[in-house]
Amino acid sequence: MSAETVEKAIEKKPAEALLSKRRKKLISDPLVDDNPVTIQVLGICSALAVTTQMKPTLVMAIAVIFVVVMSNFVISLMRNTVPGRVRIIVQLAVVATLVTLVNEVLKAFAYDMYKELSVFVGLIITNCIVMGRLEAFAMGNKPYDSVLDGFGSALGYSWIILAVAFFRELLGSGAVFGIPVYDYISGLFGPDFTLATNGLMVSPVGAFMILGIIIWVQRTKTGYVEH
Repeated sequence: MSAETVEKAIEKKPAEALLSKRRKKLISDPLVDDNPVTIQVLGICSALAVTTQMKPTLVMAIAVIFVVVMSNFVISLMRNTVPGRVRIIVQLAVVATLVTLVNEVLKAFAYDMYKELSVFVGLIITNCIVMGRLEAFAMGNKPYDSVLDGFGSALGYSWIILAVAFFRELLGSGAVFGIPVYDYISGLFGPDFTLATNGLMVSPVGAFMILGIIIWVQRTKTGYVEH
C-alpha cells in the first residue's frame, strides 16, 4: 500500500463549525417556521395560564429555557446507556429533578414570585415541549446539537408567551412590568383624557384571543397550512 493511499485512509473530515448553517437552523427554525406553540400547538396551557403579567411570564420563560436545555443535554449524554423500555421514566426523572431545582431556587431567592407561580413551575414537567424535544431529538443526537435544539425550542416558546403577556398586561391593566403606561399617557394629554383598560384581557378568553391573533399573523406570513 502506497503512502498516498495510507494518507487518504486516515484523512479525517473537518469538524463541523460550532454555528454551522445546520446548527443555526436548530435555533432559528423554532422561532418562526416551526414554532412549538403557533405551529406545533404545544405548551398552550401554560401560555394561557401565566401570561396575565410580564414579570411572572419572564420568570416562567427563563425556567423553561433552563429545564429544556439542561434536560436535552443530560438525556443526550445518557442516550446510549438508557434502555429503550425505561427511557420515558428516565426522561421524567431528569426533568423532575431540574424543575425541583428551579422551584427551590425561586423559593430561596424570589419567594413572592414562587408564591405567584406556585403550581405552574411544577407543571413544566408535563410540558409537551420538554418531553417532545427529549424524545424527538436528544435521544438520537449529540449533546451540543441537543443543547442548541432545546435552546431554540424554548426560545420559540418564550417569545410567544412574552408577547401574549405584553398585550394582556397592557390592555388589561394599563401597565407593562408593573409600570403604569396608561397613567403616563393620560398625564401627557391632561386630566380629561383617560385610557380605559379591558377586563377581558386578564381572563383566559383574552389570552385565547391574543394567542389566536398571533397564530393567524404568523401563519399568514409564513404561508403555513395545517394538513
